[in-house]
Amino acid sequence: MKKTFLLATAFAFSLAALAQPAAPKADDVIKVNTETHDFGKIKQGVPVTYVFEIKNISDKPVVVSNASASCGCTVPEKPEQPIEAGKTAPLKVQFNAPAVGPINKDVYVTLAGVDGPKVLHITGEVLSPEAYEEYMKTKSKDKSEKPKN
Repeated sequence: MKKTFLLATAFAFSLAALAQPAAPKADDVIKVNTETHDFGKIKQGVPVTYVFEIKNISDKPVVVSNASASCGCTVPEKPEQPIEAGKTAPLKVQFNAPAVGPINKDVYVTLAGVDGPKVLHITGEVLSPEAYEEYMKTKSKDKSEKPKN
């Protein structure tokens, strides 16, 4: 009898746990102006910044509880205040290019009461100072050679 009662109680608690509504996903409550920002070619050792715009598409305020990145060279700054329904808030991301090569970094935006983070991406290419100077010379030369209408 004791085992039957214990089994029935465990079964009831299991059903109650399953009946809880699932937490929404990030895409259900926010929309971001772009999920990927391409910095293009940037100079090694010179920080660059981009501001993602987060829009609350739900009917309740949204709290950005955390913003983190896949490496220490990428620093996101989350909005400190809740984002009211229908409003937007900035998520500033700064990247300091420590090494030459391609950029492919992730930024994780965690929202209070939401399952899983929203993942944003930054891409581009870091050039050495010498290669960047050469790139800029070529770029300005290409602009000056374009025919004017």
